[in-house]
Amino acid sequence: MILPNQLTVLRIILTPIFLFLFLQDEPLMIQISFIVFLLAAITDWYDGWLARKFNYITEWGKFLDPLADKVLTSTAFVALVITGILELWMVLLIILRDIIVTGLRMYADNKKVTFSTSYTAKVKTFSQMFFLYYLLLFYTINTIEPLNIEYKYLLNSLLNPALIYYVMLAITLFTVYTGITYVISNRKLIKLLFVNETKPN
Repeated sequence: MILPNQLTVLRIILTPIFLFLFLQDEPLMIQISFIVFLLAAITDWYDGWLARKFNYITEWGKFLDPLADKVLTSTAFVALVITGILELWMVLLIILRDIIVTGLRMYADNKKVTFSTSYTAKVKTFSQMFFLYYLLLFYTINTIEPLNIEYKYLLNSLLNPALIYYVMLAITLFTVYTGITYVISNRKLIKLLFVNETKPN
């Protein structure tokens, strides 16, 4: 197994470790979980860089890498639901959208068909990741007692439940919108894929 694929597997292994540590009712464990999450995120960047620079691109990697990304981000969102920071229905909509779109893309890749990726989808990914890092960072900082005492008002403002709710609501609605537009813009290819699948040999 080439190095980028090994890093992808490592990212999958780190994901449940992050979840376990994050859900511990112990500040040190939560702080370590954030480091684990960052390490997993770094493997995502590094394996992509290696694959592009040295052309380490395999069918297995094309299948596993986006799956590992979705597993990591979805797990982090679920962890924030369990801790009461995010609403379950919002996270479920985001995960459902990703399952549908990622599933279609992987199926298309298997059939040697390429779907277009829109600019709005890239904005969606950036907004999700930025807000996810924002929440994990300040939630972790809030568990560091000296910082919690010194910057209590600032941290309470940054983690204000109303602020989090409405920002996440906007991200959720935008995510659903990009999923709908993705299906619409690729509807001819999607129809072609499934029509060919159902045709008798």
